[in-house]
Amino acid sequence: MHFSEFATLVSGRLIQLPKDRKIETLVTDSRKPVISEASVFFAIRGERHDGHRYLMELYRMGLRQFVVESAVNVSAMPEANVVEVDSTLTALQQLAIHHRSQFTIPVVGITGSNGKTTIKEWLFQVLSPDIRVIKNPGSYNSQIGVPLSVWGMNESHNLAIFEAGISTTGEMEKLKAIIQPTIGIFTNLGTAHSEGFYSIQEKGNEKARLFKDCKLTLYCNDHPLVEESLRRIDIPTLSWGFNEKADIRVERLEPTRFRITLTDQSFELILPFQDPSMQENAFHVVAFMIYQGYPPVVIQERISHLRAVPMRLELKQGVHRSLLIDDSYNNDLAGLKISLDFLYSQQKSRKVLILSDLLQSGLEEDQLIKRIDSLLKSDLTSFIGVGPVLSKYHDTFPHGQFFPSTDAFLNQLDLAQFADSAVLIKGARPFQFERVVRRLQRKAHGTVMEINLTAMVHNLNYFKSRLKPETKIMAMVKAFAYGSGSEEVANLLQFHRVDYLGVAFADEGVELRKNNITLPIMVMNPSEESFDVMLQHHLEPEVYSLRLFHALLEFLSGRPCSIHLKIDTGMRRLGFVPEDLEEVESLLKQNRHIRVASIFSHLSGADESTHDAFSDNQAKEFIAIADRLEKVLGYRPLRHLLNSPGILRFPQYQFDMVRLGIGLYGIDPTEQGTASLQPVVTLKTIISQIKHAKPGDTIGYGRRGKVSSASTIATLAIGYADGFSRRFSNGNGNVLIHGKLAPVKGNVCMDMTMVDITGIPAKEGDEAIIFGPGLPLQQVAQWIETIPYEILTSTSDRVKRVFFAESI
Repeated sequence: MHFSEFATLVSGRLIQLPKDRKIETLVTDSRKPVISEASVFFAIRGERHDGHRYLMELYRMGLRQFVVESAVNVSAMPEANVVEVDSTLTALQQLAIHHRSQFTIPVVGITGSNGKTTIKEWLFQVLSPDIRVIKNPGSYNSQIGVPLSVWGMNESHNLAIFEAGISTTGEMEKLKAIIQPTIGIFTNLGTAHSEGFYSIQEKGNEKARLFKDCKLTLYCNDHPLVEESLRRIDIPTLSWGFNEKADIRVERLEPTRFRITLTDQSFELILPFQDPSMQENAFHVVAFMIYQGYPPVVIQERISHLRAVPMRLELKQGVHRSLLIDDSYNNDLAGLKISLDFLYSQQKSRKVLILSDLLQSGLEEDQLIKRIDSLLKSDLTSFIGVGPVLSKYHDTFPHGQFFPSTDAFLNQLDLAQFADSAVLIKGARPFQFERVVRRLQRKAHGTVMEINLTAMVHNLNYFKSRLKPETKIMAMVKAFAYGSGSEEVANLLQFHRVDYLGVAFADEGVELRKNNITLPIMVMNPSEESFDVMLQHHLEPEVYSLRLFHALLEFLSGRPCSIHLKIDTGMRRLGFVPEDLEEVESLLKQNRHIRVASIFSHLSGADESTHDAFSDNQAKEFIAIADRLEKVLGYRPLRHLLNSPGILRFPQYQFDMVRLGIGLYGIDPTEQGTASLQPVVTLKTIISQIKHAKPGDTIGYGRRGKVSSASTIATLAIGYADGFSRRFSNGNGNVLIHGKLAPVKGNVCMDMTMVDITGIPAKEGDEAIIFGPGLPLQQVAQWIETIPYEILTSTSDRVKRVFFAESI
């Protein structure tokens, strides 16, 4: 769709249209824009924000299409397409409705008070081995999140799964029009987010509107309010439950072993967890799989691999041997009961509840307090209430401790009182109970690599801004995504709609497929032994030699396959040379079942201006060979030549696609070093022990570290087994401690490294930066005369990767 078509679709007033661009990416959050010519920003107004404030900032960043609700100064944005509408949110939803109407695939709509996201994620996990599924990212289930999710639907998907969350009447009708579900799942009905409803019955009826036109809706008939709400709209249903009236009857044989009985079959099922809330979520998934015709053996195999979605209820190790149950995402009565059941099931003899006020119960205060009191069992050792309402009714809980605010609680916190306890931390979001979790959680020791996903998205957007709108991106995630973690990085890139992924070996691509990555994947170093697995997992091999080409053709025996032809234009590494071309052309003519997805080559010296003439010659040779092959093929495959430095220095050779590698991780590989990139990766460790050395002492193996004056030596929890090279030994390398460089003393050991911290006020347990903020990776690489690529990819798998985003 082009911008002018969109303006007509939403009955908007076209203010300015200097160029009728396509619409591909929808942006609603000015903090995380995807900058491209085909991006469009919806300036949405809310209670605490107004997207119109950020129009000029986004324009300066490169965004060129805007949907607004009020007049804007278009003279300051001469290249911008601008349409004015009555409501930007409505316009966004209208666009999503139109997009959804283009598809006839089954769409699963999920709503309820709890479990929506978990069920969605689990359905995605169990169904993805067979079909291509699209779903909401994270908890994108709101009036904005749902249209953004639906916009991601494309021709490759066989099934869609969208969750819908509402907070008042009238909202579900809008989400239903966007999702247009064909199958429904009603999880349960509780008091979370009930302030916008007159009663819980009204809330149930509103949620049930999502399923009005569904062919079938699944639900648990152990929840009478859910059943009543569905009965009111008179739709086909399939129920499961622990009772005889359920269509799918569940009988508990042991804590995790159940018998499932249908009209025509019965089988046993073992769940991989005991938590009641997780079991309930799992049975919704089981019911869906039964409805889809999965045999019991497949259901068991896939259910066995389900794991808790790390989003709401999380188990963490706490101080003084305590176990923390982190349920600080929301706070409602239904969720409190399930969480308390989980707390009571823990083996710790002491059980503690830290609870905030429940803000959206829909009940009068005295009724709410009675309901809370009814949930507290004698098994509970200690109750800590936080908030003015709980404090007001402290007499109801004679053995409790009460604090008016989170700050008041933290100021009087005694960590020892939680020793050997299971502690449930359940708070409404305004109480910021994540601060409580941080105080009670045991600090993780050792070496970790932190990957800043916000910075990675920034870098992706920066490179997109350097490309023509039609130029595609192949993101390289080879070598464990340059040491950062392939699965997590690939998921991020898939969400941000890169066009291709590149891996070095077939097994890397297979792992991505197992983790639900559906993007096309090019394998750069295929082997004959990997042909079968590549075909099974829809991986596309790079073909670079006649030997490999013949072997692949023999294996395929006429079966179709997409390949990428590598041309050697001067790298002298892999690729066909000119004298191979005649035979390549003959093979292509004889084997029309082969689809050439792309023709590509690699610049040898794109990062240095001294090689520019050679790079130009490579490009000319590449163009000539690609033209020659296209004539034989009768169609035009994608062409790509540029890597990260090439993108920055040779815009004239972007062709159809570029390969983005090290630049995505914040490394500017050019000699100028001018790219506005943000560092993505930080490697850090801790000081395990500090010792004082006197003149004449020696440090480490071989006594290589000579002490000439009184020194303070810190032993770090990192060694060459973690990827910290022995070449850093004896002062060749440094680490950063409290902003100061500490040189390596003696030889780097397998698991430890000693550094000289004389004059640095450090203590045991303090952090040491190996590379990251204040200590650029490029500098670290220069110390041992290598390149950042080697440092990144050398980091061992045993080093824990921690992924985070700086803003939401």
